[in-house]
Amino acid sequence: MNEIRVESWNQLIEILFKDWYWSKVGHFRAPLALRGLSDKNYKLETSLIRLGGNYQKVEPHLIKNFRKYAGKDVSKYSGLDIIHFNTVWHWMFLGQHHGLPTRLLDWTYSPLAALFFATRNLEKHNVDGAVWIIDFIKVAKFLPEPLKNVMNKHDTRVFSFEMLEDVLEGDLNAITGLKNKFSSNFLIFLEPPSIDDRIINQFALFSFMADPTASLDSWLDKHRDPELWKKIIIPAELKIEIQDKLSQSNISSRTLFPGLDGICEWLKAYYSPGFKKE
Repeated sequence: MNEIRVESWNQLIEILFKDWYWSKVGHFRAPLALRGLSDKNYKLETSLIRLGGNYQKVEPHLIKNFRKYAGKDVSKYSGLDIIHFNTVWHWMFLGQHHGLPTRLLDWTYSPLAALFFATRNLEKHNVDGAVWIIDFIKVAKFLPEPLKNVMNKHDTRVFSFEMLEDVLEGDLNAITGLKNKFSSNFLIFLEPPSIDDRIINQFALFSFMADPTASLDSWLDKHRDPELWKKIIIPAELKIEIQDKLSQSNISSRTLFPGLDGICEWLKAYYSPGFKKE
């Protein structure tokens, strides 16, 4: 069964950290990508899809013009080598990081960060949330051979932007070409460069579909192996408890969104009305 509704904090933590032992390295490290949503009915839709209209056609224009006008603002990232920050994937990621509609979808390696995003929105505390969990090693089995070969060459479990550039050469159409050649849609997970504390603290990674118009929900629904993915339903009545315990564990807007905005959001949540436990 892919969908699990939890009834308590203890059950939630047990499910999130179940079967994490990796015998190959002798550590508890799970190959999981997690995404928290404040409403269980929200789809796994990218900001590009939510843009609406003929979004597939305008995607390259969004990236081209973002790159054109970003200019000197890009240089504010300490230690960022602008000379090598030149692939379409880098610019797509940077745009996503600042609100540009892209085909990228945000995920995290951290179960606690995913729980934060599932409970963050105070206005959604009256509805059930969800945490999606995907095993990205099992997802990689659906990749075309050229992409599998790149992963094997680098002995890695997810792509870097440079690895994508090696096989796709900065051409978004090359992904569609692979999809058509192998007659199958596929899902790619990739790690971003650590350009700021937000990316680091959120333990972020991203995904995208070969077909930017395809619904990830629909793709997962066709592959209903519970070992491949799960959707944990977070009852509304658990959200305050989860949020408080995360904050006490130093997982909050203050730490995941470093800066004045994050501090203010954290204080708003900290001093918002709670509930009386019977």
